[in-house]
Amino acid sequence: MARRVFFSFHYERDNWRASQVRNSWITKPDRETAGFYDHAEWETVERQGPQAIRNWINNQMNGSSVVCVLIGSETCQRPWIRYEIQHAHEEGKAVIGVRVHQCRDIDENQCEPGETDFGLIDGEHTFEELYPVYDWVDDNGYENLGEWVEDAAMGANRPDLNPPPRRFSRPTNCRR
Repeated sequence: MARRVFFSFHYERDNWRASQVRNSWITKPDRETAGFYDHAEWETVERQGPQAIRNWINNQMNGSSVVCVLIGSETCQRPWIRYEIQHAHEEGKAVIGVRVHQCRDIDENQCEPGETDFGLIDGEHTFEELYPVYDWVDDNGYENLGEWVEDAAMGANRPDLNPPPRRFSRPTNCRR
């Protein structure tokens, strides 16, 4: 079963990298094969201001079963991403982190690995204590994102059941 996924990422810095992940289902035979589909309209909403962004985030998450935080070099510094993670946690949504720093941007550049210091998510646990974090390149996200999403969805509301990140074979590059 394909899951609705809300992709959280630093739009200005990582949009090109995020597009590689968000659109990876397009090269699969169908959404069911991919295991997820994107549920995003960020580009339009951003121009309407903070309250519109907050409302949009809340509405998008209502239709999503999993929040996938795409972690680039500056992601943890972005207030809207922190809001999305906190809101997802409060709503009991499944959450995963996927590092995208090795993906190349439009100029073929990679970025530095990003931190996952989003603060204490529930007042006592960090992001990585509650949610699995994968690497798009090292863990072969192109082939495995659907499985990561499904694993997270099956363990939603139960951090003790969220699976630890698995190690997969390394692909030749990030782009497909």
